[in-house]
Amino acid sequence: MQVFNFSAGPAVLPKEVLKRAADEMLDWHGSGMSVMEMSHRGKEFISIAHKAEADLRTLLAIPADYAVLFLQGGAIGENAIVPMNLLGDRKTIDFVNTGEWSKKSIKEAKKYAQVNVAASAEDRNFTYVPARETWKLSKDAAYVHVCTNETIGGVEYQWTPDVGNVPLVADMSSHILSRPIDVSRYGVIYGGAQKNVGPAGLTLVIARRSLLDRALPITPSAFHWKEQAENESMLNTPPTYAIYIAGLVFEWLLAQGGVAAIEKKNIAKAKLLYDYLDSTEFYRNPVAKSDRSRMNVPFKLRDEKLDAEFLKGAEARGMLQLKGHRSVGGMRASIYNAMPIEGVQALVNYMREFEKRHG
Repeated sequence: MQVFNFSAGPAVLPKEVLKRAADEMLDWHGSGMSVMEMSHRGKEFISIAHKAEADLRTLLAIPADYAVLFLQGGAIGENAIVPMNLLGDRKTIDFVNTGEWSKKSIKEAKKYAQVNVAASAEDRNFTYVPARETWKLSKDAAYVHVCTNETIGGVEYQWTPDVGNVPLVADMSSHILSRPIDVSRYGVIYGGAQKNVGPAGLTLVIARRSLLDRALPITPSAFHWKEQAENESMLNTPPTYAIYIAGLVFEWLLAQGGVAAIEKKNIAKAKLLYDYLDSTEFYRNPVAKSDRSRMNVPFKLRDEKLDAEFLKGAEARGMLQLKGHRSVGGMRASIYNAMPIEGVQALVNYMREFEKRHG
């Protein structure tokens, strides 16, 4: 039976990547070693890390004046690491609150700075992105922080905010590499790898080099971006195997035609699912149409008493991890880069069948 994994993360990886990793598990390129066994200082792993960075730079057209860091701690770790690295002598950070992950970032930042919530979508239960003209930014903020795709609520920025000369910082954990972005419009981009990049344990940070001198004195060396940049992310032992898998994913993406090509596939997958949701009253998606995520599609059944039966039937048909986050309930289909359109077609077919039986 064909299995489709709709998990929000750790998430589905390309089969080609998993097969290659399996083939290379015991002996990487004739080295006699698994990547898991390699010294991070050895020439073999150094070549893996350098290629991974080069391919990521190609995929996102990352300018030379940006550092690319392969770190640990996940996006939640970066919620503390970002203010430690960017506050400098400033006291305030501006946030736009679009959901659960924004709230986590705000909570952590309050330990280091005054937080100004410049705009919030809480008034409509986090189902939209507040229009830029409604944002009330501070005059002297260290940076403006946004979460450009809320994995839980299924809300995604379809535009890049203009915040003037203040650095724009974005948590892109759940949609990085799913669409082209203009990196130069951001001061810092960060994200956990376990959605579109690789296994859990790796965190990507893309930071403008001119911002690397702002770290607070208390910043630990392992989390100090400038120190890590000067040491090519190897001040401490990096998550070597996760970097290796990420590198294979980058190669796979390049073979697909790059980020612009994968975006077309993602648009087609999302359209297939949203078009069906909009055609029926049996299911509903609460997010404003202009702000719907292409990666994470939450939906609810009209009769929530049928949730358990829906999930049981989906699992019997090989569609896994469709249960919504506990904070919002319902269902959630995460359709990241590695999810084939056949998976979305199978889900829609099942949803139609379920509606026919219970509608």
